[in-house]
Amino acid sequence: MTTTTIELKPSSNPLSDAEREAILASPGFGRHFTDHMVTIKWTEGRGWHDAQLTPYAPLSIDPANMTLHYAQEIFEGLKAYRRPDGSVATFRPEANAKRFQISAHRMAMPELPVDVFVAACDALVQQDKAWVPAHGGEASLYLRPFMIATEVGLGVKPANEYLFLVIASPAGPYFPGGVKPVSIWLSEDRVRAVPGGIGFAKTGGNYAASLLAQAEAAAHGCAQVAYLDAVEHRWVEELGGMNLYFVYGDKIVTPELTGSLLAGITRDSLLKLARDLGYEAEEGRVSIDQWKRDTENGTLTEVFACGTAAVITPVGTVKSAGGEWTQANGEPGKVTLELRKRLLDIQTGAADDPHGWVHVIG
Repeated sequence: MTTTTIELKPSSNPLSDAEREAILASPGFGRHFTDHMVTIKWTEGRGWHDAQLTPYAPLSIDPANMTLHYAQEIFEGLKAYRRPDGSVATFRPEANAKRFQISAHRMAMPELPVDVFVAACDALVQQDKAWVPAHGGEASLYLRPFMIATEVGLGVKPANEYLFLVIASPAGPYFPGGVKPVSIWLSEDRVRAVPGGIGFAKTGGNYAASLLAQAEAAAHGCAQVAYLDAVEHRWVEELGGMNLYFVYGDKIVTPELTGSLLAGITRDSLLKLARDLGYEAEEGRVSIDQWKRDTENGTLTEVFACGTAAVITPVGTVKSAGGEWTQANGEPGKVTLELRKRLLDIQTGAADDPHGWVHVIG
């Protein structure tokens, strides 16, 4: 355990109960933010220091801030849920903290200790506990820990100063309207990441690279874009912001981690939960030709996407420049719904947690 202590400097003018409740009635996703944030500085030769919880406020950034020019930035996403007894818990924060360290190492940034990451999230949730929606449904408090370089200068090198922050936003369903299959645009001429690159790091550059293809997907009436591998352009990797799962009856397969895919926390959890429920669950390779062929011959019974924000979302129609096909008659599949319920029940405290994933804050 480190000795970092978070100094509490709460707001003297938080949002009123009435204003907060109005927001919680229809929060959307990432549109509103709680009253506070946590900040911790890192300076070369000094390490981590000045950990504080303060009122949520804009940052003052010099135009020559190195993040603005060389994109040294990483982030995470996790949720806090209200439990049946009124307490609040996060889901697998240590896993997010460890992935945050992996991302930091790849981006030549300092690695925040796991316990400090978790303590920062705990402090913000505890302070802004009233922002966690009531138990039931999918409503949650979405936490966004992130880190940026703060050194001022235009020399191309790792910065010598950084700022770690945690902010929080009440969240409803990522895709409003219930559990409805989403349409997917298959990007055949653009790739998300390459082996040896930064695809496994949760850094903004990966998402920036996906925005043009995402816009193309929207132009074709699709909610998400699916990417193929960068070498052979035939192996399915992931969506712009979610991992994929393929269901073959009682067997589920998710694309294996190649260095260009993000190791999703939800992805990893579902591998374990599927086995708990008696399914054969494995990592493997699925080609785009196999996806289309097995859908048409009926052996591929369901496809779903998963991630912290979207939880589990069934895939309906897949469109590409060469045509389109539909999964499971455009309806959510049995395995998809069963896994979705099991995961949410554990996260919200409606079911036992056999793996010790739930981190109760209070």
